[in-house]
Amino acid sequence: MARPPFSSPDPFSSPDPRPNRRHVLLGGLALGCSAAASPLLTPITLAATPGETRLVVILLRGAMDGLDVVRPLGDRDHAALRPGFGTSPGAHPLDDMFALHPDLGGLMPLWRAGGFGAVHAVSTPYRDRRSHFDGQDLLEAGTGAELAPASRRDGWLNRALVRMAAQGQSVHSRTAFAVGQGTPLILQGGAEAATWAPGTGLELTPQSRLLLQGLYAGDPLFRDAAATAIELAALEADSSMDDDEGEPTPTRRPAADAPETVAAYVAEQLRGETRIATFSLTGWDTHQGQRTTLRPALSRLQTTLLTLHDRLGPVWDRTAVLALTEFGRTVRENGTGGTDHGTGGAMLFAGGALRGGRVHGRWPGLSEAALYEGRDLMPTRDLRAHAAWVLHALAGLSRSDLEGVVFPGLDMGGDPGLLAG
Repeated sequence: MARPPFSSPDPFSSPDPRPNRRHVLLGGLALGCSAAASPLLTPITLAATPGETRLVVILLRGAMDGLDVVRPLGDRDHAALRPGFGTSPGAHPLDDMFALHPDLGGLMPLWRAGGFGAVHAVSTPYRDRRSHFDGQDLLEAGTGAELAPASRRDGWLNRALVRMAAQGQSVHSRTAFAVGQGTPLILQGGAEAATWAPGTGLELTPQSRLLLQGLYAGDPLFRDAAATAIELAALEADSSMDDDEGEPTPTRRPAADAPETVAAYVAEQLRGETRIATFSLTGWDTHQGQRTTLRPALSRLQTTLLTLHDRLGPVWDRTAVLALTEFGRTVRENGTGGTDHGTGGAMLFAGGALRGGRVHGRWPGLSEAALYEGRDLMPTRDLRAHAAWVLHALAGLSRSDLEGVVFPGLDMGGDPGLLAG
C-alpha cells in the first residue's frame, strides 16, 4: 500500500546547545550528593516564555497502543481483530464509536468537563522500520521521515523557542537540573533550556543551605542555581512527610520520579514563570500480555494528568497538555496476547486551553482494505500538524515559521479544532 501523503523532506537544523555554568554547577552538586544517580531517570525540562498560556508535552515512550487506550468499539471489524483484550468489559463510552480503556475511568470527569480528549489515526512521517529509537528521535526532532546527522540535530520545542525569540519575545530558561541524562532531543538546540532529573537523592542540611547561599551570593547565575537546588531538596523532603502526623515515613515516601511527584513539581513551576515543560512516561511497549502489562503505564498517565489538574488550580484553564508517542501498534493481537510495533495511533491531550470531551480526527476504519500495509491503523493526519496548531494559538507562531522551521516540510492543513473557545 502507498505511503500516506504527509512524508516530508530532510530536517531543519541549528547549532547544538553548549554547557553553561548553571548546568555545570547543578550537575556537579547533584552528583556529589548522590552516588545513586541513574541514566535511566527521566529528566524534566522547563522553559519560561512570555504570556499566560502553558504547554506541557509528555512523551509516552514505548509506542502506546492507541487502539486499546481509545477503543473503536463501534467499528464492525474491531471485535474480530482483538478478541482477547480489545473487547474486555468495563470500557468507558466516549461517543458512538469510541470508548476509553477501563483503567482510565478516573479521567472521565475531565472528559465530561471538556478537559481531556484524544486525536485518533495520527502518526509522525516515520514509516516501516518501527524502531523505538528512531521513532522517538523523529517524534522529538519534529522533522520528516529522516533524521539529520547527529551534529545537526535539534528538537521542535527548541526551534519554537528560537522563533519566539526572533519575533521579539523574551525567552529564557527556568532553572532546573539534570543528572544522568542531558536535555532530551525535543528541547535541544539554540535556545537555552535547563533540566532536572528526579531521584538524585539530594539532601541538604540547614547548614549546607546557608553555605550555598553565602558562597554564591555575589554571582547571580550561581546564586539562582543554588536556590534551585535548595528548592528541589525541600520538594523531596516534603514528599517524605506523613500527611497526618508530619513525621518522616520512609516506607510511604513516593519515589522522587513517581508520577505524582513529577507532575506536582511541574505544576509548581507552571504556576510561576515557567510556560513550557516536557517529560516522559515509560512502559508502553506491550508485546505480550497486554491486558496486564499496559495497566501500570495507564495508572501513571492518569495520576500525572489528575495531579496536574489539581495542582495547577486556575492555571489549568490556560494550559495545554499533549501526550505523544512514537508510533502505534498492530491492529491484530499477536500470539502472546500483545501487539507489535505499528504505524497509526492516538494522541491524548488535556487542559482547559484545549477542546476536550471528544475524539478528534478522521477515522479510516479497520477493514482489511483500510489498513496500512495490511497490518496497522492507517494514519489520516500528521501528528505534527496538531502540535503546530497548538503552538500557533498559544505561542503566536506564524504558519510559515511552523511549516518551514519548527516542523520542516509540514503541511499544517486546516484547523483541526483542537483549541478551546
